[in-house]
Amino acid sequence: MSKNISNLSGRVGLKKNLFEKISERSLNSKDASGIKEIANEYHMGVSTIHGAESFYEFLRPSHRAKKAFVCNGSACMCSGTQEPLKKKLKEKLGDDKVGEMFCLGHCYENKAFHYDGENYAGNDIDKIDEIIKGEKIEQEKFFSKSFASTSFLMDDKLSNLDQFKDVLNKFINTDKQEIIKSLLDSNLTGRGGAGFPAGMKWDFCRKAPSEKKYVICNADEGDSGAFSDRYLLEDQPLKVLFGMIICGYVIGSDEGVLYIRGEYPKSIEAINGCINSLKKEGLLGENILGTNFSFDLNICIGQGAYICGEETALIASIEGRRAEVDVRPPFPVTEGLYKKPTVVNNVETLAAATGILINGAEKFAAIGNKKSAGTKLVCFDSFFNNPGVYEVEMGTPMKKVLNDIGGGFKEPIKALQIGGPLGGVIPISEIEKLNLDFQEFTAAGFMLGHASIVSIPKDFPMVEYIHHLFEFTAEESCGKCFPGRLGSYRGKEMFDQAKNKTAKIPLKLLNELLVTMKKGCLCALCGAIPTPIMNILKYFGDEMKDDMVKDN
Repeated sequence: MSKNISNLSGRVGLKKNLFEKISERSLNSKDASGIKEIANEYHMGVSTIHGAESFYEFLRPSHRAKKAFVCNGSACMCSGTQEPLKKKLKEKLGDDKVGEMFCLGHCYENKAFHYDGENYAGNDIDKIDEIIKGEKIEQEKFFSKSFASTSFLMDDKLSNLDQFKDVLNKFINTDKQEIIKSLLDSNLTGRGGAGFPAGMKWDFCRKAPSEKKYVICNADEGDSGAFSDRYLLEDQPLKVLFGMIICGYVIGSDEGVLYIRGEYPKSIEAINGCINSLKKEGLLGENILGTNFSFDLNICIGQGAYICGEETALIASIEGRRAEVDVRPPFPVTEGLYKKPTVVNNVETLAAATGILINGAEKFAAIGNKKSAGTKLVCFDSFFNNPGVYEVEMGTPMKKVLNDIGGGFKEPIKALQIGGPLGGVIPISEIEKLNLDFQEFTAAGFMLGHASIVSIPKDFPMVEYIHHLFEFTAEESCGKCFPGRLGSYRGKEMFDQAKNKTAKIPLKLLNELLVTMKKGCLCALCGAIPTPIMNILKYFGDEMKDDMVKDN
């Protein structure tokens, strides 16, 4: 069924794609007849279109009825800012007009809200009257700095269109295999968490037989604590777009799409402006700089589904399907968007590829080691003395990362969750034994992932933190596989009872549930959530002993 939908959706392609049409109808019309028109245009059933529309949080009537949304990410939860902020908004707008969003990317201040298509700092609640009137509110920018000997992600070597034109002219006249060799020699691996060699992915797609191919930038950064993609999209957009264009040149694609989460309105605005400027200067479109290479870019705005960070779910979303995970193989490099060969890279991977081509593969490879080379963006939340996003060399001791770069903590912290909701929960005593290294984190039973850091205060109950993880997974699961759909809800039920003191958690049953989810789930959302929970049980079991019972 999904293959048929892909093919039907693919007949129209990326321009005014099916997902965009469904989103526009849902957001701008109260008349359900629009669904029938879309279904007829794409030769699909009304139930298929309705099923896709109802999957996305932002397209549901219950969401559209609200006016403001408080960030409910892990960082904001740990800081305790959500309820006071929610209370003030409800007093101003009404109880039924305030909802929640996960996450707004303001983790550097640990409090934020969304109103009428814009994100605001928590302190801006004092200016809510001006905001409601539509007045512009000046907002502080998060701090960013590179601590790398050679900056690949934060330098100014691609900060204007003249620089862009010169570098683009050089590389679209460079042998494609030479570009792939540079990426392979650099040892660049995917920065979204999977860690697959970027050069190898491009090469596989280049060799895949097809007249039509696609490049996708996965900008659906939904991990709490992470705002590195937001930094690149808003402050280094040319690096990201250059990476996409060169990828298109290498693999033989003439079209790409950035899937940007709807929770990042400023990022969408920045990238849209950048694309328009490139088109105006002839750096995007037909026969770029007088060559035979043509390439165009589109933006697809996410509608509130965390699972779209998984590449097959993201592809399903662009195609106008429910964002459910597909079984692999086939992998996107051979059968991706509209069943055509597709490269899916995240924002930082594309920006890093640009930095490597400009600065040289040998410089990137000389940092860290073969499997964890180069530099990495690391995000610190507001519990750090130096909150912000920083470029750090791989292999740097975590003790130095936390204390010298992050500046240490403002208050006692007992653990960090690194790599988003699916990343490991690491006691402070253990984290200082590690280096910034993908394999080292994995070998220790954790996950570096996006390198987003959420601080868990000393007095924050771990029972509540596990409840938060299960609740998040239950809400964001695509529902395709039984272990993910049922397991996440069963875990939430156990910790609901523990929080309410109505029943203790059956430890044996919990462990069986975690093993089932880890081994049986289709994707990393429900399949990886056991990792942080197992970490907490291992390192903070004594704290929760009164909430547990060993026998079922």
